[in-house]
Amino acid sequence: MSDFTLNGDETAVLDWIESRGDHMIATVKDWSRINSGSHNEAGLNRMRGVLKDAFGELDARIEEVELPSSQVVERTGEIRDIAYTPALKISQRPDAPIRIVLTGHLDTVFPEDAGFQDWTLWDEDTINGPGVADMKGGLLVMLHALLGLERSPWRDQVGYDVLISPDEEIGSLGSGPRLAELGARADVGMTYEPALADGSLAGARKGSGNFSLRVRGRAAHAGREHHLGRNAIVAAADFARQLDALNGKRENVTFNVSRIEGGGAPNVVPDLGIVRFNCRVPAKDDADWATARMKELCAGIDARDGITADLHGGFTRPPKPMTPANLRMFEWTRTAGRTIGLDLVWKDTGGVCEGNNLWASGCPNVDTLGVRGADIHSDREIAKLSSFPEKAKLSAVMLMKFAQGDFDAREARALARG
Repeated sequence: MSDFTLNGDETAVLDWIESRGDHMIATVKDWSRINSGSHNEAGLNRMRGVLKDAFGELDARIEEVELPSSQVVERTGEIRDIAYTPALKISQRPDAPIRIVLTGHLDTVFPEDAGFQDWTLWDEDTINGPGVADMKGGLLVMLHALLGLERSPWRDQVGYDVLISPDEEIGSLGSGPRLAELGARADVGMTYEPALADGSLAGARKGSGNFSLRVRGRAAHAGREHHLGRNAIVAAADFARQLDALNGKRENVTFNVSRIEGGGAPNVVPDLGIVRFNCRVPAKDDADWATARMKELCAGIDARDGITADLHGGFTRPPKPMTPANLRMFEWTRTAGRTIGLDLVWKDTGGVCEGNNLWASGCPNVDTLGVRGADIHSDREIAKLSSFPEKAKLSAVMLMKFAQGDFDAREARALARG
């Protein structure tokens, strides 16, 4: 793909973004101090309010979008509905000829009582703090790229929808339907998960599903009437062992048993066992194969005398392969990077994000357009300060090239349709 040079108007936009670098860094410090763990309702609401004010600078339509509930198998074996706080949606120029969806999340993995609640500077280019990379830093990159577009003479050619969700770190079960709706209407998508510290982007992504097997048995006195009991923990453990044995049976498909719950006093035959597990797959056919194997194993446990078993969950993050449409998006990203001195590469990953959801709706996308970072989901999470204006300029170039037709967003969507 041929490289482009920047014209005077584009250069002016990038100079403006560069001038906002100190503001971006000061802001991410403030945002990092707001605990917005996925289950901290008050913190999520506070963070959403802060973002509503920040994105108000775009002078676009901003609304809070209610999310549907989902279900979880409790440790007691009961099934409970989970409600989510609203997502934030920002919409600009719905009738523009080019439609782009930009996504991010305001939740972090750090709960309200975590010991990791503040930022520190490790050196002149490295900030450590909760969410500085994943993805409060990414939200700032997104915002400033859009502000750059709004300062350009081609802004009327691009309309966009932004969805900032409160549940990405726990699977996007509530926001998934909203992502599908926006992805189905967009030509291309841009998502702001952090890039690696060296600037590498995520390429193809596996699909992911979280599951729970619920096993019911029969309680009995472990000494007096052990023979009358039906041990749900043993049945659950047998399922877990059989599931783990599927690893290696199909290339790049993995099963991870993460927890077995249930039981109680040592003198009681346990009547409840719950197996929690994750499955990763590179393609839809692999997901179908894995689902069939899970159901077969579940049926085998359910057929045991005095035992019942049922399976809950599903593949909420479909695979995102490196199709011609997604490859075109990466080529455009690399071309945009070269205009500002970046040599971008990408690597396939087993990780998942909202880019998986967008692709499932047919929307080609790049999903690691956020800051350069490392050690996310730990108290060692860092972001590189120089990457805040750097990555905002990258996205601004992409948006302006889409607006001018140098990157044909509708071509990418057509490739996705086949």
